[in-house]
Amino acid sequence: MIRHVVHFTWSDAADEDRRAQTVAALRRLPEQVPGSLAFTVAPDAGLVEGNAHTVLVADFPDAGTFRAYAADPVHLAVIAEHVRPYLAARSAVQYEL
Repeated sequence: MIRHVVHFTWSDAADEDRRAQTVAALRRLPEQVPGSLAFTVAPDAGLVEGNAHTVLVADFPDAGTFRAYAADPVHLAVIAEHVRPYLAARSAVQYEL
């Protein structure tokens, strides 16, 4: 199994409403793009200064399924419309469970 973890830090252009819209768009991905076994998107709890603003954690049965998700046109459209225009920083990791 592959776990995909992404940390998003939003730019100043991403006000609270925009962040909520982006989180909602990311949360719809499992309904629109097949393959994930578990999928969570959540804002940071605000317990430590300097954390990223939002996290996405998704589990896939194998690397091929993750790659198909990553290349899916719906996924890419969500990234292009809801993420990239408001992104200050992003980091990601995929690892085997």
